[in-house]
Amino acid sequence: MEKITYVIGHVNPDTDSIASAIGYAWLLRERDGVNAVAARAGSINQQTSWVLDRLKLDAPYLLTDVSPRFESVTQKIDTTSPDKPLRDAWDIASRTGGVAAIVNEDGTPYGLITGSTLFSFMAELVGPHLKRQEMSIAELLEMPSLEAADTGVPHFKSGSRIRDSVNRILREERSNFFVVDDDGQYLGLSRQRDILNPPRVRVVLVDHNEKEQAVGALEEAELLEIIDHHRLGNPFTRTTIRFTTDIVGSTSTIIAERILESGLSAPAEIAGILLSGIFSDTLFFTSPTTTDRDERAAERLGRWAFAGTSPLKGETTKSFAESVLQAGAGISTRDPDEIVTTDTKAYSSGGLNFGIAQAEVTNLDQVNKLLDELKEALERLRVNRALDFTILMVTDVVQGSSRLIINKPPPNLDDLPYPASPDGTRFAKGVVSRKKQLLPVILSLLET
Repeated sequence: MEKITYVIGHVNPDTDSIASAIGYAWLLRERDGVNAVAARAGSINQQTSWVLDRLKLDAPYLLTDVSPRFESVTQKIDTTSPDKPLRDAWDIASRTGGVAAIVNEDGTPYGLITGSTLFSFMAELVGPHLKRQEMSIAELLEMPSLEAADTGVPHFKSGSRIRDSVNRILREERSNFFVVDDDGQYLGLSRQRDILNPPRVRVVLVDHNEKEQAVGALEEAELLEIIDHHRLGNPFTRTTIRFTTDIVGSTSTIIAERILESGLSAPAEIAGILLSGIFSDTLFFTSPTTTDRDERAAERLGRWAFAGTSPLKGETTKSFAESVLQAGAGISTRDPDEIVTTDTKAYSSGGLNFGIAQAEVTNLDQVNKLLDELKEALERLRVNRALDFTILMVTDVVQGSSRLIINKPPPNLDDLPYPASPDGTRFAKGVVSRKKQLLPVILSLLET
């Protein structure tokens, strides 16, 4: 089977991040025959969960770290049991390049037989004993395999990161190692030369291009492509890759345009998830990030999403958009720590590292009852992620304005053009976009 290519969005994924991963993975499979799998780098938020359930789609595969694992360098070498005659192990070794795995009846590894262990066994067995020197090869091979097995071979779990064990492997004189599952059951062997040069995980990034927002250990992966609609902060690449960043309100718009360019017609559920991504990121075309392209893409997606036996049959663009926004709005019943971490992005400017979280509500008064708890949650976020300051942007998707809660603001932010309230929050009238409205203002103040 062709190696998997993971299409994955940013950490703390929003609906557009999940939608563009699902949509582009589908396009790569259909158009190019690529073995593409949609993935996510974190937990799914309330809005996205509702959308996936509405469309009867499974959540993308959870992939929080793309560092190569032992499973990628494991060979399922044939086995024999400790009490079986040595000739069984000899037969296996003759077909595997000189190694035989000895496995207990309960499925756990016992030891390895190699040319080196066989020689050591024979040297110890024969030694200076004249009668033993007269033993035939046939007699020798009838002895139990356990007699010639190396029982000190290290075991590594298949899901463990290779990089965490490299130093130990380099200290070993052995060249083969056991790979086991979480229960210690034998899965196969890994050779040292393969472990030290493992295949890289193939990755396509969507809805982000900054390393700080990407899946863990991105530098160890094979980055193939980036599709985004944010500012540039892209990671170093070893080779030339396809890089697309465009001035549109949603990455889902770019994916929808790619589908149109390919001449394909997206299934209703794929069209529906991309439509959700556009509605979520543009707040149903009310965000200043919205472009004509977003609206045209949504119009075409709607023809596919609401037709035939679609899960969205009977919906209209307006009714579905309102449902999507409503599903993501509200903080009154949510845990404060979950509110500030679900949709958080980290940035650096002026020598400072900071994070901006965003939550959506239908009424900004919801902030009042949770204000003290949200401030405490922002401080925990700052400490846990080693940030200089943190901001929660609570956005009213109905009135189109936001309320800012700022934790440990630097003096530069005293000049923010949003009036401060007695409770310490700031009211940002008409500000709904973190990317296009709030972030540029903060960056300009920090860089002065």
